[in-house]
Amino acid sequence: MAALRERASACLKCPHLVQSRKNVVFGVGDIHAALMFVGEAPGADEDAQGEPFVGAAGQLLTRIIKTMGLSRETVYIANILKCRPDTPGQSAGNRKPTSDEMKTCLPYLLAQIDLIRPKVLVALGATAIEGLLGAGGGIGKLRGKFQTFRDIPLMPTFHPAYLLRNQALTEKRKVWEDMLRVMEKLEMPVSEKQRNYFLTP
Repeated sequence: MAALRERASACLKCPHLVQSRKNVVFGVGDIHAALMFVGEAPGADEDAQGEPFVGAAGQLLTRIIKTMGLSRETVYIANILKCRPDTPGQSAGNRKPTSDEMKTCLPYLLAQIDLIRPKVLVALGATAIEGLLGAGGGIGKLRGKFQTFRDIPLMPTFHPAYLLRNQALTEKRKVWEDMLRVMEKLEMPVSEKQRNYFLTP
């Protein structure tokens, strides 16, 4: 994994991203993790710190992981893209990675998955699902239903950023139900309290 990190950190395959990046955002967590989360690409906070999911969406993901009874240190978190997509002419905001950028960078993620061999993968958001499964057409159809990727069960769910934009209890519950399915797949104990999170009173 250290050798792979070195190769990714020195990558120059996308010159426009190399020019604009501050850091390559490789991945973080336990390289022997049973559970791996995959997002789409680093944002400004991640680019600055060199770590995935450290902004507001990342803090929410950390809370979800803790509610599962796990920690960032016991799972592995990575993105399809290791560099922040450049935003020429924009002083803020992020953009979706292009399909070419995802194809170019995907071998690093595939190598990470092959080294870690997690028991379950979670794809966070439509772009991550597109990058892994090549499936477009919205996350609504795939969310909550296990897929298979490299012989590993893959749970597509909403990106934490979506939950920050849509605070409805029903949407939070959807993501939590997906996590309960993940916990069951991992044969983790699920308490009554955990089972009842975000159910309308």
